[in-house]
Amino acid sequence: MTAAPDSFGQFSLKGRTALVTGARRGIGAAIAAGYAAAGAELILFARDAALEDTLEAIKQNGGGEATIVTADFAEPDAVEAAATELVRTRQVDILVNNAGTIRRAPAAETSTADWRHVIDVNLNSTWAVTRPIGAAMAERGAGKIVTIASLLSFQGGITVPAYTASKHAVAGLTRALANEWGAAGVQVNAIAPGYISTDNTTDLRADPERETAIRSRIPAGRWGRPDDLVGAAVFLASSAADYVNGHILAVDGGWLAR
Repeated sequence: MTAAPDSFGQFSLKGRTALVTGARRGIGAAIAAGYAAAGAELILFARDAALEDTLEAIKQNGGGEATIVTADFAEPDAVEAAATELVRTRQVDILVNNAGTIRRAPAAETSTADWRHVIDVNLNSTWAVTRPIGAAMAERGAGKIVTIASLLSFQGGITVPAYTASKHAVAGLTRALANEWGAAGVQVNAIAPGYISTDNTTDLRADPERETAIRSRIPAGRWGRPDDLVGAAVFLASSAADYVNGHILAVDGGWLAR
């Protein structure tokens, strides 16, 4: 049994509507379930409507029926059209930009098609969702935007040039929008996850040498889990973070401290 939303105090999301992109599994699904436990009403934005596991997790955490919005994040124009239509009929109090992808290859072997795909999903579609929803928040005078950045918002990584470029850009966009919309009552922040056990890290965890090298550098001594991001995501979406703006919060088991 999850805690009642009222018990969350200033961290409660009761009475607020949260839109989570990329909510089918992994970090997005965990945040959606955590928001339900904190009292939020959920809108799930994904490539298709096959979200049964996330919907069940929301229900188990005390949430009601979630609204589903679909568009392919590799097509930013379609994402923007869906987001623009949504804000005509629904008030979005919290936006979580989680949808993302990765393509691994040495820079010299990275195709232009792969580069464009990653940039479209991770950056251009993040902008396509954030612009109309954030503008509506600013006009209303309140809102929270939480974008999933990365450790590669600070570092270069290996064999992921497009992903690294997109996550550096997401960090910059977070700060730029915080500057523009902060005075209008909108807080724009990001979470930089460490090495988390999700689909995006399957190849790394399957490589014994890389897995050991990564885990040995993490002071916590383990890979992160999607649930490890939930507390930070609830905090940044709540009134407890009303004076936190333009910040990129690392949730990395201590990786950046090593």
